[in-house]
Formats: sequence, structure tokens, C-alpha cells
Amino acid sequence: QVQLVESGGGLVQAGGSLRLSCAASGRDISINTMGWYRQAPGKQREMVATITSGGGTNYGDSVRGRFTISRDNAKNAVYLQMNSLKPEDTAVYYCNAIVRYYGLFWGQGTQVTVSS
Repeated sequence: QVQLVESGGGLVQAGGSLRLSCAASGRDISINTMGWYRQAPGKQREMVATITSGGGTNYGDSVRGRFTISRDNAKNAVYLQMNSLKPEDTAVYYCNAIVRYYGLFWGQGTQVTVSS
């Protein structure tokens, strides 16, 4: 089975930065696309950023230019550098991974709170 574990969330003031990490564990796994999604209270989950195994990236309109997604294929890890944070970035952030032959997996989520 595949497990994703996120870390790095917390409380930060508006304008500050946070870096989220997510590591996938599993035996002999090969991961295609990895991504970060977020869900604020009362809202639907939305895509924040995705990255392919070849490094191709895609960003949500609300974070483009402020957030950067990266990954370490050797570690089966994905990262999200979040700069110039705004109160509207407050949400639970989830990572996911499309694992070859196994399907889509999600992490448990990590809370990011941005105070004004």
C-alpha cells in the first residue's frame, strides 16, 4: 500500500512564507503526477499546483507567481514553497500522487493558517 505524509503547515502572518513537504512511502512504487490541493471551510477542494515526473508544472490562478511546486523523484517527495501568503490561503492542504499501477492516493492534510 502507498501512504502520503505531509508536514510543514502552521500559523503565519500575512506576507510570510511556509514550505510544505509530502513524502510517499511504498515498496517499489513509481509515481507519475504529484500535486497539492487545498480546502477551506465551506468551500470545495481546489487544485493548488501539480507536477509531473518530468517536472512539468501547473498552478491554480490564485497562487501563480507566489507558490512554487517541486519534487525529488529519488525520495518520492513533493514540496510546496508558499510566499506572500494571504489570509485567503488559509485552508487544509493535501498532497496527492498518481502511483503507476495503483492509482490515486491522498495524504491526511496539514493546516495552514494565515493571519491578517
